[in-house]
Amino acid sequence: MFRWDASGRARIGTFGSRPAFPRRSAPMGRIFEKRKHTMFARFDRMAKQFARIGKDIVIAVKAGGPEPDLNPQLRRVLQNAKGVNMPKEKVDAAIKRAMGKDTSNYDEVLYEGYGPHGVPLLIEAATDNVNRTVANLRAAFARGGGNLGTPGSVAFQFTKTGVFSLRPADVSDPEELELELIDAGLEEMGPGQTEAGDEVLVVHCAFADFGQMQKALDDRGLVPVAAEIEWIPSTPADLTDEQAEDVLKLVAKLEEDEDVQKVFHNLS
Repeated sequence: MFRWDASGRARIGTFGSRPAFPRRSAPMGRIFEKRKHTMFARFDRMAKQFARIGKDIVIAVKAGGPEPDLNPQLRRVLQNAKGVNMPKEKVDAAIKRAMGKDTSNYDEVLYEGYGPHGVPLLIEAATDNVNRTVANLRAAFARGGGNLGTPGSVAFQFTKTGVFSLRPADVSDPEELELELIDAGLEEMGPGQTEAGDEVLVVHCAFADFGQMQKALDDRGLVPVAAEIEWIPSTPADLTDEQAEDVLKLVAKLEEDEDVQKVFHNLS
């Protein structure tokens, strides 16, 4: 009954190897550079994740208060913070910052556009300056061979979906759990991976059933590695590797923007 996640996420890994007959000094430099590049890429990814979750915490606290037991939105965000190993002091600092009078108020905005080769893109942003965000995104699209669209121009090609990632070790009988979760709105369940490459069991439900599914998992003592709202494409793009690389370059550029929380596309 398991099916691979239909979100169309691509996982790209790079592996290096040592030359057969290396000189004593040269390989050390290359190996160091590879390790340094990998290390900095991981730190950049972690920093972006922490910044995104920090904004999510501020938004959740301002909307429903600082108590997770009384604020389901904050409880979900704190689960995601644990999932990416966000230090407790950073979480506490974000909650404290959200309760301050001088904290920025973030508007959550969904932007739509088309990347190279006509690939639809949805960009979730949390911004305290919409004009700045729009200008930055429009410039990124222009440089990346795409264009920023109008509301409704792209979203109809995606379905807003609740996505929960569970540790396989926490689920003793996946098929039994699948049957139990049907009443909570389960649409699909199957194996997947986190951004760090860890194996997870992915549960999909309709956006309207998100709270109901969260409660069903809580009632069974299952704490998700992540609990997210994602936009799942209805039809995957059919591109060559070179064309897909063009799109991923634009996605990477968009994700670098400090106001961007997530970018969704239909690359398979």
